[in-house]
Amino acid sequence: MILCIIKPIKLDIGFIFDLRYIPFIIVALFGGRKSVFPLYIILNACRFYVGGPGMLESFLFSTGAFILIPVYSKTFLKLDSRGRVVAAAAIAFLTMGCYLATLSLILGVSDRQFQTLAWNALTTYVGVISVIMILIEKILINFKNRERILQSERLKVVSQLAASVSHEIRNPLTVTSGFLQMLQKSATITPEEKKFVDLSLQELNRAEKIVSDYLSFAKPQSENLVYSNMIDELEYTKNVIMPYASIHAVEVKFSFSNSLRIRYDRNQIQQCLINIYKNGIEAMKETGGGILSIDVAERKQHIVISIRDTGIGMTKEEISRLGKPYYSTKAEGTGLGMLMVYSTIDKVKGVIEVESEKGIGTTFLITIPVSDR
Repeated sequence: MILCIIKPIKLDIGFIFDLRYIPFIIVALFGGRKSVFPLYIILNACRFYVGGPGMLESFLFSTGAFILIPVYSKTFLKLDSRGRVVAAAAIAFLTMGCYLATLSLILGVSDRQFQTLAWNALTTYVGVISVIMILIEKILINFKNRERILQSERLKVVSQLAASVSHEIRNPLTVTSGFLQMLQKSATITPEEKKFVDLSLQELNRAEKIVSDYLSFAKPQSENLVYSNMIDELEYTKNVIMPYASIHAVEVKFSFSNSLRIRYDRNQIQQCLINIYKNGIEAMKETGGGILSIDVAERKQHIVISIRDTGIGMTKEEISRLGKPYYSTKAEGTGLGMLMVYSTIDKVKGVIEVESEKGIGTTFLITIPVSDR
């Protein structure tokens, strides 16, 4: 942007032309007002340094762009890849169109040469910003694909580990638990010793739960596969979680409007949904209750499940680490619950998107494609 201002294109008809607003528009759309503010300062500082006529007009126009363009940022970020390219091109066209119209009114020119300049300026702005946006979207797609591949590799490693280790660990745990239960019923142990036995059994149960979580990665899907629109699973998991929600003053809102069907493992989908519900309720437990909203809909051959809570929320760093082995936002968590969620959705070729804000809440958006078959 600095180079554009310092070294503009000087036209024979007396005007100068540059592409200073292209980086300005892109940063304003992707980053919002806070991110584009440094560019706003730099743009005007460079323009005053260059000097010459039109400084005030440039300042006023850049201020208008600084105020208006970031307003569209949140809507812009929710668009798909193609939508963002089209939106950025349209905003560049409108921005340059307003600039040229203002310039025409101030200078009082509208001859053929100015019209030619205006047409070339508009097409150049739209063309350049479209090319840059396409490159940015390609980079973002490559980044997401890389993350997806890394996540698949992690799930594969955990699945192999689960298959080879979990069964061998569960057998000695079961035997030890049985002997401790027999010892617990003995009349010869003291109350202090009984307390130690109780603590040991609690820890064994916790170890059993961790092993069960591991086993969920290696379970064969052929045993429990169903072909359905998921209504039974969603109704079942909602009913299962209701008592837990009531205890923590959480209201559950449920809506279902989906006719699309997919093939999936019933038990794993149920456990996946319960894990997300439970995390949402526990996040609201610290705020004294809240609302857990479960919304299921169909959209362009995709089943979209939205699970929203009004809990404590997460930071961007915490969101980026979700689904990684042994990472949990809870003090006593193992991270295997969310890893199981990501593994289950990955098996049905789905995608999980997480939006969260500290003190506001978290939304899990699960999008599952439906095959034509």
